[in-house]
Amino acid sequence: MFAVVRIAGQQFKVQEGQELYVPHIEGKNGDKVEFPDVLLVDTDGKLSLGKDIKVKVNAEILGEVQGDKVTSFKMKRRKGFRKKIGHRKLFTQIKISKIS
Repeated sequence: MFAVVRIAGQQFKVQEGQELYVPHIEGKNGDKVEFPDVLLVDTDGKLSLGKDIKVKVNAEILGEVQGDKVTSFKMKRRKGFRKKIGHRKLFTQIKISKIS
């Protein structure tokens, strides 16, 4: 059984017991999270999608991780202007506990 879920504006294909990294979700380690926005469900080869889905996906937060560093560099030639900006995006590691 698998489901396609919208988490923080992105779609993820999930199964029970799967661990994945999603864009930052508020919460602490061990918190339970529920994702009611399920787009598609496969139960033993039978697909159901659209508004008739009454399934929710439950997950547990395992921790937070920072992504790769992204740098941008701005410069205007012959003016002495140089600016280096960087950031690291936050991700949350979750484990799918139940699709019900």
